[in-house]
Formats: sequence, C-alpha cells, structure tokens
Amino acid sequence: MEYLMGIDIGTSGVKAIIIDNAGRVILSKIESYDINIVKKGWMEQDPEQWWHGTTKVVREIVRESGINKDEIKAIGFSGQMHSSVFLDENNKVLRPAILWNDTRTFTQCKEIYTRVGGLEQLLNYVSNPALEGFTAPKILWLKENEKVNYENLQYILLPKDYIRYKFTGDISMEMSDAAGTLLYDVKNKRWNKELIHKLDLKENIFPKVVKSTDIVGSIKKEIARELGLSEKTLIIAGGADNACAAIGSGIVENSKAALSIGTSGTIIAYTDKNNVETKGNLHFFNHACDNSWYLMTVMLSAGMCLKWFRNNILKTDKTYEELTNMASKVLPGSNGVIFLPYLFGERSPHPDPNAKSMFYGLSSNTTPEDLIRSVLEGVALGFKDCLASIEKSIDIKEIRLTGGGANSQLWTSIIADVLDREISLINVEEGPAFGAAIIAGVGSGVFEDFKPILDKAVKVKKIVKPNKENVKLYQKYYKIYTLLYDNLKECNRLLS
Repeated sequence: MEYLMGIDIGTSGVKAIIIDNAGRVILSKIESYDINIVKKGWMEQDPEQWWHGTTKVVREIVRESGINKDEIKAIGFSGQMHSSVFLDENNKVLRPAILWNDTRTFTQCKEIYTRVGGLEQLLNYVSNPALEGFTAPKILWLKENEKVNYENLQYILLPKDYIRYKFTGDISMEMSDAAGTLLYDVKNKRWNKELIHKLDLKENIFPKVVKSTDIVGSIKKEIARELGLSEKTLIIAGGADNACAAIGSGIVENSKAALSIGTSGTIIAYTDKNNVETKGNLHFFNHACDNSWYLMTVMLSAGMCLKWFRNNILKTDKTYEELTNMASKVLPGSNGVIFLPYLFGERSPHPDPNAKSMFYGLSSNTTPEDLIRSVLEGVALGFKDCLASIEKSIDIKEIRLTGGGANSQLWTSIIADVLDREISLINVEEGPAFGAAIIAGVGSGVFEDFKPILDKAVKVKKIVKPNKENVKLYQKYYKIYTLLYDNLKECNRLLS
C-alpha cells in the first residue's frame, strides 16, 4: 500500500493528513498557533511557529497512524497565500512574516497604481488589482520602512514554500502561490520583469517557479530522522491554499465552483481559458492542475458575521447551531431586515476598504431572531453578488458548498434560495490539506491524473434545491441589497 501526506500551513494552525492510494483519509492532525497583532491592521507570524507546528504534527501523525515510513510515497504542501517570508543570504528569516490579512500597505497599493499607470495596465501585467493583502505591496513597504532588511533581502518566499525549503533545502516558489504575489504574469506563467522594474524591486529576490506537481527533492537526512520519515519520500511542490481547497472539492473541470463559508467567504471557479477578463473586481490565479486557472471572489466577512453578532451584539455563549435554530423560527426575509456583511470593508466584488456593515429595515417589531436570520441572508446575498461577477466571465453549472457553514441546514437552504441554484454537499471536509495530498499523489505517480481519483474520492452526498417562492422574495431583496451598497458609497467614504 502507498500513502500520501498533505500539509497545510494555515493562519491559525498547521494541519497534516494521510490518505491511501484510493484517496481515503486515514488520519489528520492539527497544531494551532497564534497571530501577533502588532497594532491595528498589522498581522505577523514567526515562520518558526509554522515549522515548530509542522514538525510536531508530522511526528504525531506518523506515530499514531502506525504506517511504515517507507510506505509514505510523497508529501504535498498547501499554505496561506500572499504572506511574505523574507530571507537573507544565508536563508535565515530577516523578520516576522507579514500576513495576507495585514492592511498596513494601503499607501503602497496606491503607489503601485501610480507607477504602472493605473488599474487597467496592472491587469495587463498580472491580471489582478493591487490590494493590501498581496505580496508586492509588502515588499515595497519593507523597502520604504525597513531599509536594512530590504538591503539584506536575498529571497522572498510564501509560507508553504518556506516550509518545503526546510524539508529539502530547495529554494523555489510554486506557481499557484506565485500568482498571488501581484508580480507574476498569470496568463504567461512567468515573473513580470517589466512590472518588477517599474516598482524598482531587486529582480534576484524572486526564486525559480515550479509547477504544483513537480518533485522538488527529497527530505534532508536529519529532518527525516527527526520526523520519523524516510529519506526516499518525495517532496512535491503543492499549491496555494485556495487552489488546494479547490482540488480537494473536485473543482478540476469547467463549469464547477466551490463556495466556502469560513471566517471569510470564497467562490472558486475552474477555467481552462487564460484570456478571462476580470475588470479588477475578482481574482484570476493559476490552478494547481496543468494549464488551468481559477476565478476567485473573496468576501472578507462570512462566518465572521455570525461570530461577531453572537459575541459583540448578543453577548451570548450560545452555539452556532442554537443561533441558527433561533433563526429558523423566522420566515424568509427576516421581517423586512437586510444585513450588509461588510464588517472589514470588502474585497469582492467591490474592492472597497470603506464599505460598512449595517442592518436596514429595523422597526419596533424587530427581534433578535430576525437579526440572526438577516445575517445569514446578508452573507448569502453577498455570495450572489460574487457569483454574478464570476458569471460575467464563465458559466457555472455546479456549486459545491464547503467550510463550517456547510454544516448548517438552514444556511445551506438560504444560499440555494438566494442564488436560485442547486447546492451540492460533498463527503470530504479536510480542506486544503486533502488537496495537497492529492497533488502529492499526482506528482509522485500514485495517481495518473486529478480527475479520475477525485471522481472516486470526492462524492456528492446531498443536493439542496431552491424553493421557488423564496427565490422570488430574495430576488427583490437582492435588488435592495445592491442599491444599498451603491447609494451608501459616499456616506461610507465620509465616515472612514
């Protein structure tokens, strides 16, 4: 029997998973760590936290699985996108990593647009808009604010690429992650040297780019001994967390999309076309499959909206299940209340840091139950906004729901009604780590290709269909929802 391991370097912890050669999950383990909030908007982590968590969780999963180390054929990697690891000439970390959710680089984003000549030209270069989360503005920030660190900068890596380096000693960046740096030509698969020069960045800091399924090496002898692994185990490049999540949900062919309700909310849609125009209101990245890409929208607040309402407004310790049970007693439409889910501004389909959250339609008859349901509906309306943006470029025929929100029958039904689409629930809940393990299987030859093994391992267990009466109501609510955002832009700007 051959086994495969996937390792995901997340924002809140590292996850390792072992699957067999039929794609069945044998065991998974998680090791948590913290984010260092330096000050408002500044989010950092020490890359050694990731490495410590990785070594701990890998040792545990190898030991607890009881699998012979020689039977673990390959390891694939996944990780948070955009977060920047700065290395010196000795490949030592210069400073804590600046994370994807760090917003200190507002000025640098404006600077990028000025230097390249605006949004349209930037889209021509790298197919994506300049947002605070991306890597390029972080490098500019380092250059302008920590000059000594920039002078000593030898390589820029992303989290999973750094951890992979620790396993092998190989310095490289994997393509689906490079796509999120804002310096990589997504369509032509190369660093955009013209853009790098316009931003006056050192060209040598950008490492070679490898494909997701490339074998980048084997485990260093001392690391293999420390972790209980074989030196013969192959190390496969892996993918960005969103690409791996898409792989793990079976999103490897046209017309399929994954909708995820986590802290944030994403829709990831596969395409085999590299000429998709985004107009800057969604993301266009290289996928982990050969010669493929994905469109992605990101709502900064999805599950976070329910958490915020529970903790900050209700101030209760009720579980999310209890909250959704309360909401289920309310008729669709929340008694006329509409919620805008812009707690942290918004990213898709409105790249707008000034966007504000609100409840519209409050009255003397409004109850806590109404408000809970309106939060669920408001997030679903945000997803409808995102889906409409994607479908201006490609058609979506199947939507697979993932993330913690998929465990709520009520929220799933609301999403089906608001989108007026059938929603598929799948049997795999291991996220990007599962996708990383699948990539390891394809890269090492255990699996011939992605689609055959994913058709076998990822199954639709239930389809939730929309209620046509509710669909009519939510069509009216969606019109109001979009009018609210459009008409409050100036108010939001003045309030910011």
